[in-house]
Amino acid sequence: MAESERSERRMRPGALLFEPSEAASDPEHFFDLESMDDPRELLSRATELAMAFQAAADRAIEYQALAAAQLADPRRFDRLTAVEIARRARWSEDYAQKMIEFGRDLLRSVDPGSP
Repeated sequence: MAESERSERRMRPGALLFEPSEAASDPEHFFDLESMDDPRELLSRATELAMAFQAAADRAIEYQALAAAQLADPRRFDRLTAVEIARRARWSEDYAQKMIEFGRDLLRSVDPGSP
């Protein structure tokens, strides 16, 4: 598989498990919002979805930080540098370092005895 095909596959968002695949294949379909006629109902449902997606994004960022901290752990024989983590995650080196620190803070909050 060519490198561009692999990158293109990685860049596509993951399928949302609760939306039927037939609906997801229709580019105009988005969680049935397009079929709502009542603007009050549309605003309510769209707001609910936006909040759910933001919560999911926040949680995914925490998992990214945890993974970055684990990959940068100096106790690992296969540890990665911030530069390597940045490259893999498509971040800047500064952002990778911040995510590593954030992940370490998260790990400490789960296990106060960890370094």
